[in-house]
Amino acid sequence: MTREEVLDLFKATGAFLEGHFLLTSGLHSPHYFQCAKVLQYPQHAQTLCWEIAYNFMTEKVDVVIGPALGGIIVAQEVARLIHARAIFAEREEGKMTLRRGFEIKGGERVLAVEDVVTTGGSINEIIGLAHRAGATLVGVGFLVDRSQQRVQFDVPKFAVMTMDVVTYAPENCPLCQQGIPIVKPGSRKIT
Repeated sequence: MTREEVLDLFKATGAFLEGHFLLTSGLHSPHYFQCAKVLQYPQHAQTLCWEIAYNFMTEKVDVVIGPALGGIIVAQEVARLIHARAIFAEREEGKMTLRRGFEIKGGERVLAVEDVVTTGGSINEIIGLAHRAGATLVGVGFLVDRSQQRVQFDVPKFAVMTMDVVTYAPENCPLCQQGIPIVKPGSRKIT
């Protein structure tokens, strides 16, 4: 898919929002990707996740892992497409952890996925889980990379769409200075 096709799909499903948003990272932005809105349609989830799956098809992945909540559907669909196991990590006491009996075994080949990456905080925690388990991380995949190339990894990285979206530190946010109400659509609390 081209970048324009992906963005059109996000817009058509109401998954690309414009306004004043508090991102999971704590930054503010005039744009927000609510991937759940596009992923609620299985045919769109398959189409988007196929791009990630195809990119890592030759890596012989044993397990695909994503962070709750945004990475759950992405992990499930990518794993289905490449015939791997799908698991997710959750925050417990502010830290990503494997629960519900999920585990990563030493020597397994792991692909880490996420819906949107901005600062890389959640995906780096997922990578840490894989490393501590003695697994081999084969790559990271995203539906949307809005990091502006600030987030780098020592393994191959693939994004279905890269979009340089403006972000602001709260103290320098012109949207706040204009008195525009902020919306917090993300799932993780800022601490």
